[in-house]
Amino acid sequence: MSLSKTQLNIAHVCDEIKTLLLEKNEKYGDSALNPTRIFSRADSIEQLLVRIDDKLNRIQKGAGLLASDEDVIQDLIGYLILLKIALAQNDALVEKVVSEFKLPKEVRYSFDHA
Repeated sequence: MSLSKTQLNIAHVCDEIKTLLLEKNEKYGDSALNPTRIFSRADSIEQLLVRIDDKLNRIQKGAGLLASDEDVIQDLIGYLILLKIALAQNDALVEKVVSEFKLPKEVRYSFDHA
């Protein structure tokens, strides 16, 4: 089975995100999913949501999608992947996020089967 150009592009971009996440995990440890909590006592999901908000705020305030030292799109995708992992690891927090953000019940199922 041969892949279409779009399918190859999808695979390439996913590989780039995977490499980025693995490199950051190697460099910074597991800080996104297991923060050290020196100052903040927020759980990992809340901290990831703050990071996502920060990236979206930068876009909204005019920093653009491609700052000189970072790719905001890649960072957002990476944080969303980490959020999906964190939600899958913590059922109680899944209920909180699904409820708080008024997500459809089908979303709950997707977290259970991540």
